[in-house]
Amino acid sequence: MSHKPPLMDAPSYRLAYKDDDFLGRPELRPVRLQLELLKPELIQQEEQIRSTVVVFGSTRIREPEAAQAIMDKALDKAQRHPRDELARMELERARRLLANARYYTEAREFARLVSAECQSQGQCDYVVVTGGGPGIMEAANRGAADAGGKSIGLGIVLPGETKPNPYITPSLCFQFHYFAIRKMHFLMRARALVAFPGGFGTMDELFETLTLLQTRKIDPVPVLLFGRGYWEKIINFREMVMEGTISPRDLALFNYVETAREAWDVISAFTVGPGSTGT
Repeated sequence: MSHKPPLMDAPSYRLAYKDDDFLGRPELRPVRLQLELLKPELIQQEEQIRSTVVVFGSTRIREPEAAQAIMDKALDKAQRHPRDELARMELERARRLLANARYYTEAREFARLVSAECQSQGQCDYVVVTGGGPGIMEAANRGAADAGGKSIGLGIVLPGETKPNPYITPSLCFQFHYFAIRKMHFLMRARALVAFPGGFGTMDELFETLTLLQTRKIDPVPVLLFGRGYWEKIINFREMVMEGTISPRDLALFNYVETAREAWDVISAFTVGPGSTGT
């Protein structure tokens, strides 16, 4: 007679909400999407987060000291191997990384300014929210921490992704599986978006926001591109106008800024109605 496992050990007997195998089935994707929408939303309500300022930017931009160390190492290698083309390329990248370290400093100062001015007396308006990773995101969460304010990190599960940066408010550190739900949370309470130099992820988030503004799916909010030199070199918006792929009025959807104070002055001068942007 074959041995049968106890009935209560059978997978079918598990409570549905405790059954990871069941919840991971493809047919349960709508439920998982709803859970990823609800969990951060309910926690932010409990934390009384009324509005946010979103900061995007590259994970690879370092603080000045770290960028200088990379530069020193690349310079030493190039000097020891003057005919090595790869070493010369690494040196040029290190030079640009060092020049871009100013954006880490400005992102940190911007978040400090916003948090210091908007989170006094326990208020939770204009709370800085980032993707929770290193680089510019770390700088922004760090600046909020410098001011003693709360900040949010919306992390996502990626191959080889590092752990969340240590400056996020622990009760507001989230992790997502779905990019779409994560991007909804970026904008649900957003009163402004500041995009520092970045790569594919930054471009994805920026252009989704511009598309939503262009199509009036969300209420108007300031979109600030930090570092005109970078953005005009990487994206020729005016040529898009000339090619007829966007309207001249679409250029008014964003502004260029160069300093933390300039960015905050633009945002603080821009008034929007109470509540979320309606995403």
